[in-house]
Amino acid sequence: MPANSISFASYARLLRGNANFRRLWTAQVISEIGDWFYMVALYTMLLEFTGSARLLGFAFVLQVLPQALTGPLAGVVNDRLRRRQVMIATDLMRAVIVTCMLLVRSPRMVWLVFPLLAAETVMWGLFEPARNAVIPNLVGKEEIIVANTLASTTWSLNLFLGSALGGVAAVLLGRDAVYLLNGFSFLASAWLISRMKFLEPHVESLPMWRARDLVNFSAIRDGISYVRSRPRLAATVFVKAGLGVTGASWVIFPIMGRSVFPITGAGISPQRAALLGMSALLGARGLGALIGPVLAAPWAQQRLPRLRLGVLLGFFVYGAGYLALGFLRHAPAAYAVVVLSHTGGAMVWVFSTTMLQLMSDDKFRGRVFSAELSFCTVMLAATAYAAGFAIDHGIDVRVVAMVTGALTIFSGFLWLLLGMFQSNESQPLTTGY
Repeated sequence: MPANSISFASYARLLRGNANFRRLWTAQVISEIGDWFYMVALYTMLLEFTGSARLLGFAFVLQVLPQALTGPLAGVVNDRLRRRQVMIATDLMRAVIVTCMLLVRSPRMVWLVFPLLAAETVMWGLFEPARNAVIPNLVGKEEIIVANTLASTTWSLNLFLGSALGGVAAVLLGRDAVYLLNGFSFLASAWLISRMKFLEPHVESLPMWRARDLVNFSAIRDGISYVRSRPRLAATVFVKAGLGVTGASWVIFPIMGRSVFPITGAGISPQRAALLGMSALLGARGLGALIGPVLAAPWAQQRLPRLRLGVLLGFFVYGAGYLALGFLRHAPAAYAVVVLSHTGGAMVWVFSTTMLQLMSDDKFRGRVFSAELSFCTVMLAATAYAAGFAIDHGIDVRVVAMVTGALTIFSGFLWLLLGMFQSNESQPLTTGY
């Protein structure tokens, strides 16, 4: 497929002609819609049972930070074992974990949410680098940006649908049904991935896995040396850490949904109004993230200067939206700004992922993506907890949104310094680093 053929037809060709990628994509659709239903129900339950923004921030910390702590190990596992098996095992474990949320029946049982979230995050931290690392094994090099754009827009569409409908589902079906649906979604994902058949060259020449390999740090040192010796790869590994400053949004949106932009009406209780308000904001986020890569990928193709410029512009658009959110008073304007802002954030995510896949060797790719995810999740956790702490101590949520926007724009300037000037290459990225 020529590099200039990125279009809606190219996404259809990829899904129609590549059974392995189609199964991975279908698994993503099913599990992510279940995840967003689950997130809306879980966060509104925490607000209902505790009323604490700080605990909301702490819950988000537990959804990301354990991955950072286990990230080096996850990278080694994904470079030593078959990544397909890693994805299946972690999906099965997550099905059990999210179903255990049914045990949280009252404020006295809220403590159980936190270890369950931490355990789920460890599984996600093993799954996500495996998924990113196998994409170059499933598609041709010229299709990598098509595959990444499709995966990102699918995530965004799932966020849009899952968040917009998640509040309605929780209201009509109840939280218990939502937790069960999410558990079944992981089982379906594991079944689809088990039907994938593809080569995994990173394990072909390796000796049999042994338990003591878990404490062999030479593989971690090799991964660090590999990244450090490649300046443009190293700069790109940190891009999503800059994007991670918007971890605060996972506190900002529930609080704004409750106190600034609730969806009220006859017979709607305050709890349901807050739930629907949060759903609408997250749905707007998903719509923006859906639009961004679809519009930008045909322009960027796989050309390094355009991918880098797209990351820079994405940071500035993303940050400007959060700055504007601090001044808005009407819900429709807020939704529009959230849509626009997250077009930029999605561009940053897709373009940086594409660059890493093209620049890294297969045998190191698990460690590269685990490192990237670790740096990102540290920032997500720190800013989410800081946002919750600030709001609980009297800082207006609008001010927190504006600070988040300013920090995102600052991340764009750092990328300008670290990433934009690493190389003056202009050729398409169609080979490894």
